[in-house]
Amino acid sequence: MEEKEIGKITHFFGKISVAVIELSDNVKIGDKLHVKGATSDFEQELSSMQIDHKEVQEAKAQESIGLKVNEPVREGDMVYRVEE
Repeated sequence: MEEKEIGKITHFFGKISVAVIELSDNVKIGDKLHVKGATSDFEQELSSMQIDHKEVQEAKAQESIGLKVNEPVREGDMVYRVEE
C-alpha cells in the first residue's frame, strides 16, 4: 500500500470533531485517508466533506475542506491518501 500526502490540518473543532484540511492534492468521497502526527495515527474513509459549509463530492489542491474525523487531531498533522 502506498500513501500520498494530500494536505495538512490547519484547525480542529473538538466539540464537533471536525478538522479543516488545507489540500495539496485533489480528494474525493470514498478516498481512504491516513492522519498522522505527534499524537495522531489513524485511517478513515472520506465519507463527507464541506467547502464553505456546502457538501461537495470532490475538492482540489489549494482548497480547504472541513471533514468529520473519528479521532482528535492537531494542527500540523499531515493527511495522506492511502492508495491500494
